[in-house]
Amino acid sequence: MNTPEKTWLARAGQLLIAGGLLLLIPYAILTSTFDYPDSLRAEPGAVLSRFQAGGASLIWTWLAFALVGLPLIPAYVLLSQWVDKREPTVRWATTVGLIGLVVQLIGLLRWVFVVPVLARIFVTTDREAVREAARLAFITIHQYGGVLLGEHLGQLFTIVWTVILAGALGRAGLLNRGWVWLGYVASAIYLLAQAELLATVLPTFPVWNPAGFLGSTLWLIWLIGLGLRCWQVGRIEK
Repeated sequence: MNTPEKTWLARAGQLLIAGGLLLLIPYAILTSTFDYPDSLRAEPGAVLSRFQAGGASLIWTWLAFALVGLPLIPAYVLLSQWVDKREPTVRWATTVGLIGLVVQLIGLLRWVFVVPVLARIFVTTDREAVREAARLAFITIHQYGGVLLGEHLGQLFTIVWTVILAGALGRAGLLNRGWVWLGYVASAIYLLAQAELLATVLPTFPVWNPAGFLGSTLWLIWLIGLGLRCWQVGRIEK
């Protein structure tokens, strides 16, 4: 492995670790202060009222949640540069993964730039028609920016990236078989969480409720473990 490749791998590892660990901080805060992720499917009026009550600190938390994942963008690129000579399919998988990160970022930013406006209107107006308009606007942006972009496309593209990358890194000798299969299992469970999204428009669609939390948690563990492995190998081979 030449020097640039060593650097790419070590830096990719550092960024994967940073991105994975930093995501846990705003996630934990939102879980305790905003009942996340259960609040995503709560009654729209209740969500808007609770959001308004959260004030500026809640907006800042959502902004942090959106931005702390940014280190993953260069990490995906650097990892691709290391492995694409060995596994050319990783190039298009990296593009898919990057699109997944961007659409998730867009979905999260609705809580920073759109929902606060709707929440303020919903809570402060004394006109029922205006309240209903704000509620319907929230439902629309939540279904489009959240369910469609952030959750459906974002998660689906991330799953594709994970499956292809895990296999490629296993064949390249970076990951052992157990860690490759952890990526596969996390992706499979994460994929089952897509049923909950379909249930927002098809109420009778069967849903396994733990899939979202379990799949995302296993994926995050896999991601951080991948980062540690990249950093370790990059340092050893320098």
